[in-house]
Amino acid sequence: MKLMAYVKKLKIKGDTRTYKLSSDIKKYTLRDVGFVESKNGKFQLERSLDPNSPFNKGLKFKMAITSNLKTFKMLATSANGLNEVNIYKSTDADVHIEQLNYILEELEKRHVLEKIGQKLSENENL
Repeated sequence: MKLMAYVKKLKIKGDTRTYKLSSDIKKYTLRDVGFVESKNGKFQLERSLDPNSPFNKGLKFKMAITSNLKTFKMLATSANGLNEVNIYKSTDADVHIEQLNYILEELEKRHVLEKIGQKLSENENL
């Protein structure tokens, strides 16, 4: 993952929503949703943002959580995983955003993440 600091809350580049780790987060839940525990106890998740094939060389969603489950980092990256990208400005942005939303919603349902802020877009009603 890109060398960015672990934080308590963050936004994915280009997104208006801010997330934090859920206060109900559990290590077994992280394993259930696909996180892999490293030797030093950190949990890492990597998912393709290509809804047609998880094996295509496309944009990726990456997330890492410290072993004490207090801080994390997450970002969308290029196919090689080295560069952070703004999927909201990518080609096929709507497809990538839909896949990202699916991943984030699943992490919210499973009490890994909590949304703590979101600006309404012009299309959304109050």
